[in-house]
Amino acid sequence: MVRDLSIRPVRRRTLLAAVTGTAAAAAAVAVPGHARAAQPVEPDIDGTAQWNARPPDGAISVLRHRPSMIIVHHTVSDNARDFSRERAHAHAHWVQDLHMDDNGWVDTGYHFLVSRGGWITEGRHRSLETLLGGTGFVLGSHTSGQNNLGIGIANEGAYHDGATPPDAQWEVLVGLCAFVCAQYGIPSAEIYGHKDFGSTLCPGVLHDMLPRLRDEVAGALA
Repeated sequence: MVRDLSIRPVRRRTLLAAVTGTAAAAAAVAVPGHARAAQPVEPDIDGTAQWNARPPDGAISVLRHRPSMIIVHHTVSDNARDFSRERAHAHAHWVQDLHMDDNGWVDTGYHFLVSRGGWITEGRHRSLETLLGGTGFVLGSHTSGQNNLGIGIANEGAYHDGATPPDAQWEVLVGLCAFVCAQYGIPSAEIYGHKDFGSTLCPGVLHDMLPRLRDEVAGALA
């Protein structure tokens, strides 16, 4: 399939501004436990309505406290070379179907997904709404024992055996993590991988890249 670049120039500028902190919108805001931090530009996130998600199979629980960490995952899906927005939406459907039909969960387990082409989709319903509110978050189903504490961000692809994320995916992951940290007052040091909390290989090589992720998110918040 042909790669969709129709919106990419504006989108990439916006997200790179979030990563580098050079955008005019990066005004200083207070973050609990820290002096001050830059406010990254809000990333472009396709909500569940935009990618036509299935309705949840039950009530979505909203926790009335802020998350204290971010937990990074990979979806162990194909390392697709289709970087289009349509592919990101198809991947979101694939994950939701897997989690609801095979796992028996109420909805997608992750809060957000980042495609290999650098598109962000909302996972579990109301995750975007609560992120923008900044005072509570949705109870997910992504990391046993940590679902009431962490925001789950899953990356499209299987990152074992030397596979690495495309630049677009990495840049957007950094921008999304920075925005989540700013909204909830999460220190960049509190970004973990799934395997930190259980016997799993997830998120593959992305776990080895966590020090770099923390550093780049810290740079966006400096």
